[in-house]
Amino acid sequence: MLHRLRSHGFEVEQQYPIQVQDRDGTVLGDFYADLFVNETLMIELKACKSILDEHIAQLLGYMRAAGKRHGLLINFGAGTVQIRKFVL
Repeated sequence: MLHRLRSHGFEVEQQYPIQVQDRDGTVLGDFYADLFVNETLMIELKACKSILDEHIAQLLGYMRAAGKRHGLLINFGAGTVQIRKFVL
C-alpha cells in the first residue's frame, strides 16, 4: 500500500507518531498510525475477519489526538477488502 500510494505521487509517512495528551496537557503516551497521507489522511490497516468496534475506536482516537479530520480503516483479512471512511 505504501509503495502504491507513493508511486502515484502521494506523500506518505509510515508508522506516523502521535503524542496523546490529556486535557491538562499531561502526555499520556505515543501511538503510531499505520500510514499518514499528504499530512491530512490517516490510514489504519487491518488483516482480520471483519472490522470491529475496537478498530474504529482506535482510528477515531488517533484522528482526535492528531487533530486530523479524515481517516480510512482498511481490512485486507476478510473475503473482500473492507474500507470505511471516517470524518470528524
